[in-house]
Amino acid sequence: MKTRTLGWTGESLTVIGLGTWAMGGADWSYGWGPQDDQESIRTIERALDLGINWIDTAPVYGLGHAEEIVGRALQGKRDQVFLATKCGLVWDDQKRITGNLTRDSIRREVEASLRRLRTEVIDLYQIHWPNPEEQIEEAWETMSRLVEEGKVRYIGVSNFNVSQMERVRKIHPIASLQPPYHLFDRGIEKEILPYCADHQIGVIVYSPLASGLLTGKYDRARIEALPESDWRRRSPLFTGPGLEVNLWAVEELKKVAADLGVSLAQLAIAWTLLRPEVTAAIVGARKPHQIEETVQAANLEIPEDALKSIESILEERERRLTGRD
Repeated sequence: MKTRTLGWTGESLTVIGLGTWAMGGADWSYGWGPQDDQESIRTIERALDLGINWIDTAPVYGLGHAEEIVGRALQGKRDQVFLATKCGLVWDDQKRITGNLTRDSIRREVEASLRRLRTEVIDLYQIHWPNPEEQIEEAWETMSRLVEEGKVRYIGVSNFNVSQMERVRKIHPIASLQPPYHLFDRGIEKEILPYCADHQIGVIVYSPLASGLLTGKYDRARIEALPESDWRRRSPLFTGPGLEVNLWAVEELKKVAADLGVSLAQLAIAWTLLRPEVTAAIVGARKPHQIEETVQAANLEIPEDALKSIESILEERERRLTGRD
C-alpha cells in the first residue's frame, strides 16, 4: 500500500489507517451500537494482513474498551504497528465524560492506556480535544515530558485550530494534527492544511466517510432503524432538515463512483487523499469485509472529469442547504 511521511517525524504511514471508535461498543454516550469483540479483533487482524501499518484509538472509545481490544489484537504483533491513541477526555463512575488536560490527569491517562494497550510505548499520543482550552499548554508540556521519559515517541493534537497549534508548537514540535475531513466537511482546507504544510505537521484526517453516510448504504429507513445506543441518531449529518439534502448528494455521488467502477466509500476516501498536505485517512471498520473494501481506496486515482462532477454536486448541496441561488 502507498505510504506517506508523517510530517517531520520521518515515519512512513500507509495512506489508510484503521480507526477503532466503533469497536468501543454501545455502553457509552458516543457508541455506535452493539459490537462483537471477536469481530473487532478479526477486523484488526485483517487490516494488518492487508498491509495497514497503523491504528488509531482513544481511551474514551467505549470508556477504555477499544484500547483493550486493540491491546488484545496486537499481542505478538506490536512491532508491526504504529500505534496512536489520545488523552484529555475522562469519565466518572456515572460514565459522564469531561475534558481534563491537567498534568496529573494526563499522567494517569497515559499509564492506563499503556496498560490497556499492553505496550511499553505509545507511538503517537494526541490531545483529543482542546478542552478546557486554558489547559492545553499544561497538557502539552506534560506530554513533552512523556517523550523525554520514553513513554511516548511523538505527540500530536486533534481538533485544534491554527491559533491553538501555534500556542503549543512553541513548547514542543507537533508531529500531527487529526481533524475531521470529508466531502461534506471541508473546513480545514483554507487555513489549517496550509499551516500544517508550512510547519511540517502531519495530517491524519478522521471521518472520511462522514460517520458512514458516505458509504452510500444509508437511506432514511436505515437511519431511523439505528439502535438507540448509536450516537448518529443525534448527529446533524443524520438528522434534521439537512438529511434529505445529504441523501440527495449521496445518490448523486454514487453515480460518479459507479461510472468509475468503484464504491462510494472508496471514492470518498480517495478524495480526502488528493490534498498533498494529508498524510493519511483514518478509516473505521467493524467487520473484516468493510476494511477489505475501503483499503482499495489507497490506489484509486480520480480522473479530472469525475472531480468536476463531484465539485458540482458539492456546490449544489451547499446551495440547497443554505438556500442561496
